[in-house]
Amino acid sequence: MNKNEMGKSEMDKAELVKEITNTMRERVGAMQGDGGDEAVFASIEDFVLRHAEAETLPAKEKADLIDAVFCRIRKDLSILQPLADDRAVSEIMVNGRDRVFIEKNGRVVETDMRFESTEELEEIIRRIASGVHREINELNPILDARLGDGSRVNAVYKNVALNGPILTIRKFPENRIAMDDLLAFETITEEAAEFLRVLVECAYNIFISGGTSSGKTTFLNVLSNYIPADERIIVIEDSAELQITAIRNIVRLECRNANVQGKGEVSMRQLIKSSLRMRPNRIIVGEVRGEEVLDMIQAMNTGHDGSLSTGHGNSPKGMICRLEAMYLQAADFPAEAIRRQISEAIEILVHLGRSADGRRRVLEICEVTGMTGGEINLNSLFKYEAGRGLKATGAALRNDAKLKMRGGALRYA
Repeated sequence: MNKNEMGKSEMDKAELVKEITNTMRERVGAMQGDGGDEAVFASIEDFVLRHAEAETLPAKEKADLIDAVFCRIRKDLSILQPLADDRAVSEIMVNGRDRVFIEKNGRVVETDMRFESTEELEEIIRRIASGVHREINELNPILDARLGDGSRVNAVYKNVALNGPILTIRKFPENRIAMDDLLAFETITEEAAEFLRVLVECAYNIFISGGTSSGKTTFLNVLSNYIPADERIIVIEDSAELQITAIRNIVRLECRNANVQGKGEVSMRQLIKSSLRMRPNRIIVGEVRGEEVLDMIQAMNTGHDGSLSTGHGNSPKGMICRLEAMYLQAADFPAEAIRRQISEAIEILVHLGRSADGRRRVLEICEVTGMTGGEINLNSLFKYEAGRGLKATGAALRNDAKLKMRGGALRYA
């Protein structure tokens, strides 16, 4: 089959799905009490098996056709529902009505899914927004939300996204990932994992940096397993994603967007300030993106040892520069004073990224060792190199006061 014939075949299938969907919507609407999903599925199955055009299709294509029609009629995510149900799919990216990409097993690929119309995609986005008590329209064209299963959703309306609407769904694994899983994925080595375990137990302030989808939240989740169970933890997130289950004395706080009247917003800055009055041993901030970095740094500098956070950065040095820039958004302080605050607050910086084979990996573990000549010093302890993996650099941890005070022991080359 040549390219034109393939294109025509796909168009014919799309038209068939559209035709059957429209017919079945009318039939389901006329059903007395509709009988639930099973009755609707059986009705669609019966109709497809009797349909003249569908009759000649192979069994697999008939089954796919039935599922496609059922999802369009009964599922909030419509044709995206099978992707949402696929455990191997970690991200769904919809760029307008006819471009659907997924990340599956660590690789981004384009699917052959197409929406019937832009209106169908917009309806899905509105349905998602309604399900989380949010609103999206041309006056409020951006949606950031969390679904009931913990998946994170971002949507942008077509009046802002020129090839839109745009819909991105980031899924999270049903089972919590542990350090053993990261070792199996070769994200980190046993030596580096043991090193970080001791540092978390000894209450070092650790910041995790990396690019988009580099695994920062997952890694923070894993490190939280090492927090002693008798401590009181305050978790602050923009959208709740962390799955910290081992700590009983835990408070979880989530930001809230303003309503359509511009009222009711609860910012991360407000939550961090409030958390300081809750007698926390440690504060975990899911991700810092702006002015709240000032309050996070202040918290780390006022006795809340062992705090953890993440942020977007291209390298350890780049992350430090971003923290400075975000700090300046909140306060007009001299650059040197800001750097001093950062260098005294953050003790360990873990940088994540993707290697050439697409795998998420720990690329570097650095120690923040203060300042020299107005610049923050980084002592690289572990570094990833292609062909060698993540190896200890041979440099020793210089700030070992917490290790000595808490009786921790480090063993690495």
